[in-house]
Amino acid sequence: MTPAGAPTVAIVGRPNVGKSTLFNRLIGRREAIVDAQAGVTRDRHFAAAEWNGRRFWLVDTGGLVFDTGDSMNRAIRLQVEQAVAECDLVLFVVDVQAGVHPADAEIARYLRKAGRPVILVANKADHLPDDPRPLAFYELGLGDPFPVSAAIGKSSGDLLDRIVSLLPADGAVEPADAVHVAVVGRPNVGKSSLVNALVGADRVVVADEPGTTRDAIDTPLEHAGRRLVFIDTAGLRKRSKVNEDLEFYSTLRTARAMERADVCVLVVDAADGMHAQDLKIVTDAWERGAGVVVAVNKWDLIEEKDSNTAVRGQRELVERAPFLAFIPFVYLSAKTGQRVAKVLDVILEVADARQRRISTAEVNRVLEALLQRQQPPQPVGESVRLLYASQIGTAPPRFAIVANRPEAIPESYTRYLVNGFRDAWAFTGAPLDIKFRRKRRERR
Repeated sequence: MTPAGAPTVAIVGRPNVGKSTLFNRLIGRREAIVDAQAGVTRDRHFAAAEWNGRRFWLVDTGGLVFDTGDSMNRAIRLQVEQAVAECDLVLFVVDVQAGVHPADAEIARYLRKAGRPVILVANKADHLPDDPRPLAFYELGLGDPFPVSAAIGKSSGDLLDRIVSLLPADGAVEPADAVHVAVVGRPNVGKSSLVNALVGADRVVVADEPGTTRDAIDTPLEHAGRRLVFIDTAGLRKRSKVNEDLEFYSTLRTARAMERADVCVLVVDAADGMHAQDLKIVTDAWERGAGVVVAVNKWDLIEEKDSNTAVRGQRELVERAPFLAFIPFVYLSAKTGQRVAKVLDVILEVADARQRRISTAEVNRVLEALLQRQQPPQPVGESVRLLYASQIGTAPPRFAIVANRPEAIPESYTRYLVNGFRDAWAFTGAPLDIKFRRKRRERR
């Protein structure tokens, strides 16, 4: 299944020929990690691209290496082969500075057998138009080499013209209300396994080695007639442990993924429990305004448990971070499939709560009931009065309450109102914000 029904273009090639640099150039922003170290891109990386009114999906892949006994290279090869099988067009990237490599010839033979349309992209041709080196790649038998310099952008526009001219007719366009879901958590808790279990295909590299996901990977799917886009992210580590540049970039990319997510699914290892770093992750997502779901993975490995085990665990967590009381927990096993499907339903429930809008009349009815139950503390001097309220935004829900003395309302009373609003409308898994404002006339 191609994402959103739009045409798909896969970028393939041996390691370190500039595939991720070309990917970033074509989509017009830095999405894929680019580093001098070979083999940085390990998974298929989806991103939307548009040129001359044509929208398509671009897929960055790991460096293709044949005839190797390395388990990671085998996993990457399977990813590349799946990307080629699903795509409408292949961009085969070669390095003109290195010349024709034996691995290039092997990939060319594979692509000819695959039967997909191919553009042979001769990258690192920095001295166009007077650079004869791309001509050497005619021997690969894939037609005219298309010289570009992805690093400095030479001929990238011409390449995009060529790409869209070879694409099939547009399919369905991704709905504007697609729910973007960031799958976050510490390394090796099963994030990639969960995404693969949800989409029903091995779209993300899963290996015994912890930390195999370095980029944020977009994986679209449909559930209950809704479009969801999963962002499987690199595991977040404590900053003191982020030593390599790549780990730093991955951590930064995960934070960016959380920023653009509607819902964050925090994956926790059931045996290890929720660590301080997990609390930091979920707090960051909550404060950014994303909805949150906690997926307790590897629940099948907990042998001594009863019907109250989960309840007791959640109660202890709420004591450490009270806002967790508003967040749904799903106890599952990505390996066995136990309760995996429930995660999709809960995600949509949280996404809908985050977008929920309450009428002004209903807001004021609930506010009046809360005031009758408990008035705000009255300091010495002028009394504090809450006059009326309305919802001023969604994603997440935001409310404004007009008061005669906003500065005199303590945090404890704000929490009382937030809890009262949640009792009335739930807003399951979604942050809720209340602001106090002074009447306009009094402000003047």
